[in-house]
Amino acid sequence: MADTPLPHPLGAPASADDAPLYAPRKQIYPQAVKGRYRTIKWIVLAVTLGIYYFLPFIRWDRGPSAPDQAILVDLANSRFYFFFIEIWPQEVYYLTGLLVLAALILFLMNAVAGRIWCGYLCPQTVWTDLFYAVERWVEGDRRERMRHDREKLTLPVVARKLLKHFIWLMIAWWTGGAWVLYFADAPTLVYELATFQASFHAYLWIGILTFTTYTLAGFMREQVCTYMCPWPRIQAALTDEYALNVTYRYDRGEPRGSVKKNDVLKLQGLPAGDCIDCNQCVAVCPTGVDIRKGLQLDCIQCGLCMDACDSVMNKIGRPEGLIAYDTDMNVQARIEGRPEVRRIVRPRTLFYAGLIALVGAVMIASLAMRQTLYLTVMHDRNPLFVRLSDGAIRNGFTIRVANKNLDTRRYSVSVEGLPAAKVDVVGGEIDQQGRSIVTVGPDQTLEARVLVTDTASTAEGSAPIRFVLADLATGDTAVTSDHFKAP
Repeated sequence: MADTPLPHPLGAPASADDAPLYAPRKQIYPQAVKGRYRTIKWIVLAVTLGIYYFLPFIRWDRGPSAPDQAILVDLANSRFYFFFIEIWPQEVYYLTGLLVLAALILFLMNAVAGRIWCGYLCPQTVWTDLFYAVERWVEGDRRERMRHDREKLTLPVVARKLLKHFIWLMIAWWTGGAWVLYFADAPTLVYELATFQASFHAYLWIGILTFTTYTLAGFMREQVCTYMCPWPRIQAALTDEYALNVTYRYDRGEPRGSVKKNDVLKLQGLPAGDCIDCNQCVAVCPTGVDIRKGLQLDCIQCGLCMDACDSVMNKIGRPEGLIAYDTDMNVQARIEGRPEVRRIVRPRTLFYAGLIALVGAVMIASLAMRQTLYLTVMHDRNPLFVRLSDGAIRNGFTIRVANKNLDTRRYSVSVEGLPAAKVDVVGGEIDQQGRSIVTVGPDQTLEARVLVTDTASTAEGSAPIRFVLADLATGDTAVTSDHFKAP
């Protein structure tokens, strides 16, 4: 007779449908823990915050006429600089490509290991981890904080709380300050902020981001993950049975009992699990989840419960991995005596990885082949054409030339499609070859009025023409089409 599968110890895993729309926040006191996943989280915290806080101060030489900040969002001149890449407003599709890439990478991470983004890389998680570290350093670990909150307020307790909130505010303030540094020259803006010479908008955004960081990481914490963030609900719809999640292996842990009691049961050949019901997995959880109840909306898959459980297993002389990255499908397979199945590489992950590679390749190719010259043309609306006294037909156009180079360039303007066309640039110059020339400064745009005259009067109705802009130094060209209007 086949073994009857063990039921989940505390019922079926909680679903998103069981969660309330909103619930009052219950104070959570996560306990400090050491282990491999806690170490990974510290490394991620140090690297990500180090990049965020100090990246604006990295310099990148682009020449004498361009800003030397490595990453800069230059709103005044409508430019985005990223090391050697410069993005213009008409190239906003690169931003779209980055957003698509970010979404696909998030989908791939979910398909491989569930909410790994939430547990390790999400800004809310990173800053909350930092705030928790400050809280433990100032007020003590879980038991000390719980005791202080139960006791009457004394001068030492108030002093510790004030110190904690002061450090929180300093972290939040520098978070807002670092954000505005990406929109102006960082050293200059720091000086202006310190001497109260910066613009009102800089102080306003620092204030907004200080308030939001202090509030979300200091007070709302797990409420953001459970109620405000849409990703837990989205990823629940995207995940499948092969995605690894932080899983309590109830096939090994149940039934629970003390160390001595379960050792006696094992000697008697009776069912006994490795879980001793110490609740350490709950004590260290930053969202207060009991992982033994199965996958839950509140669980951010940070892995701290695995570190806590492994430390307990080591102390009582039992194997690690009672809580581990696994699947309920494998838990059930072990119960039924079937081999485990781990499929990191499967159609879903290959599909996401292929899309990431495709979008990335398209963006890289587009960047490699992008032109440094841009031309647009707009035909005059009224009048569409003018008949001159000698019978020639003249059309007026407005051209916009963008020079994406970091030095001044001279361009010739010509028209194809009308053999007898004469091109005059209002305010431009004529070179020795009779070509109409425009001069555009480095990293600038120029708008000019162009008069195109058909001296032979051969055009009838609407004739297609092409404007050709040629760089006199390099020979690079930009071409755009329009129409020449005639009676």
